[in-house]
Amino acid sequence: MKKLTEQKWFIWITKYWFFFPIIGFLLLMAAVFFGYGERSYIGVHDNMDLFLAQFQMLKNTDSFWKHGVDVPFLGGVSRDNLPSELSLYSLLFMIFPSYTAYVLGLFGKVLIGMFSFRLLAGELLCEKFLKYRPAVYMTGFAYGICWFFPAFGFAFASIPLCVWLLIKIYRGQGKRWYLWYVALSAYPLVSYFSYHGIFILGYLALAILWLFCRKDKGAAWRLTAALFVLAFGFVVCEYRLFGQMLFGEEVTIRSSIVNASLSLPEILGEIVQVFREGIFHADGVHGKIVLPVCLLCFVVNNALYIRKKQGSAVLRDPFNLLLVFILFNCVVYGLYDFEPLRSLVEKLIPPLEGWQFNRTIFFNPFLWYAALFLVLRRLYDAGIWQMWLANAVVCIAVLAVILSPTRYNDLYSTCYNRAYEHFHGQEVDELSYEQFYAVELFEEIKADIGYGGEWAAAYGFHPAVLEYNGIATLDGYLGFYSQQYKEDFRKIIAPALERVEATRIYYDDWGARAYLYSGTDLSIVSATKTVYATDDRIYMDGEAFGALGGKYLFSRIRFSNAQDAGLSLLGEYTARDGSMTVYVYHI
Repeated sequence: MKKLTEQKWFIWITKYWFFFPIIGFLLLMAAVFFGYGERSYIGVHDNMDLFLAQFQMLKNTDSFWKHGVDVPFLGGVSRDNLPSELSLYSLLFMIFPSYTAYVLGLFGKVLIGMFSFRLLAGELLCEKFLKYRPAVYMTGFAYGICWFFPAFGFAFASIPLCVWLLIKIYRGQGKRWYLWYVALSAYPLVSYFSYHGIFILGYLALAILWLFCRKDKGAAWRLTAALFVLAFGFVVCEYRLFGQMLFGEEVTIRSSIVNASLSLPEILGEIVQVFREGIFHADGVHGKIVLPVCLLCFVVNNALYIRKKQGSAVLRDPFNLLLVFILFNCVVYGLYDFEPLRSLVEKLIPPLEGWQFNRTIFFNPFLWYAALFLVLRRLYDAGIWQMWLANAVVCIAVLAVILSPTRYNDLYSTCYNRAYEHFHGQEVDELSYEQFYAVELFEEIKADIGYGGEWAAAYGFHPAVLEYNGIATLDGYLGFYSQQYKEDFRKIIAPALERVEATRIYYDDWGARAYLYSGTDLSIVSATKTVYATDDRIYMDGEAFGALGGKYLFSRIRFSNAQDAGLSLLGEYTARDGSMTVYVYHI
């Protein structure tokens, strides 16, 4: 009896072994992020300096659901320019404290990615699913834990969910077929139109045309209905975006953005680079394991097709088609920097001026892991030893994602920095979440200076820190705001821009970061305990600052020319742990 029980346990573990790494990883995430709490190290770029502060501003001003109101940054920006409230990710920040919401978002991304992948695989594999179940879950898990752009992690992770729903509609299965349309209409709650939605609708339209050409009218009409249902869902969930994009009369900085114009050799190099590495907003860490495995499979499989004189199979192989789709997205990414093509798109569709059609690259992480699964499936079919080789490959792919120090790998950053502090007995220079926003310090400052909502600006650190702490800012970071305000703010920073040509180009040709710039250093903004500056002078027009209503300037540098700039020092404040010192000036 004991031997029989042990045998059953062995069979169970062999059958469901994949649950152990998945559950272990989720427990590790919980232990790290909730154990260290706000002492965790979170990615700053396009994250803590952008969306986290915006969500906190919406919470501070109770503006998640409001209409016709401005939020207090960049001199007052319409609430409609910020993320929609009809989003599952936004909902987290409405309900929970910002740090907790952010961590729950990381967990949600993993679960959405894994289970979406499982649903899609189950639909395509049908009764064969059980055979490949470990490979399905582990590949979906690897995709789910990829360190995508956090604010749109749900949108990346849910791509296979959308494909699954569309396949259900395409096949027209079930008596309650209409429920798939209902589910599809709700899909935009976990997606994002500008990153994925517009391309999904475009690909769906092409599929419909193809089906009509094949005279498969039943499926074509079902998907046509799906196209309108999905489009309606995006319009409802992102009604603020559509209102601004289609009916807004204000000229925005999108009209003055100057995109790169590369030569053909440079474009070719860019295509190769994104094929090999991807981009940081959609970092699937495929280059280390997934890409070499897939390329090896591509060479071997097609060599066998050619050897067996099955040339037509090369064109029909789903694995080859996935790699072609990946390459197509890379080519589109490169061609975006080909100015004649970009100008043609903007002339044909004026509302899309400044729209980045190269975001098709955001689909590549899913395509890479789908291609990896097809490799694993073929290994499973080859025999028992090849099956365990497939399991080893996908486990290594998971480890590669977990251990890669990418920009948004907050788990790695927190574990590494905390381990460094433990073994070296000193803190790293990087600021933790708690130290970056320094809530306690700024509460002390606001109380001491009697802050009452006056306009301010930051120097030597991100304005997002002030925004997070309920301080209204003339400066800020946003990719969609008034061109007139950009020009007005430029008067403040003109003395700095005149001294550093690279900074002038950066602001005039882009302008999303309306910051106070250094007159000597390329960047004065610091997300570290140490402020790296070669000059303690500030170059700004104090009168222009005052003309926009500016009253306070919060700086991490004590100015040697404060009087010349029209500034008077009100006080010097240091965080309890010494991680940050802030000098408060009055105009």
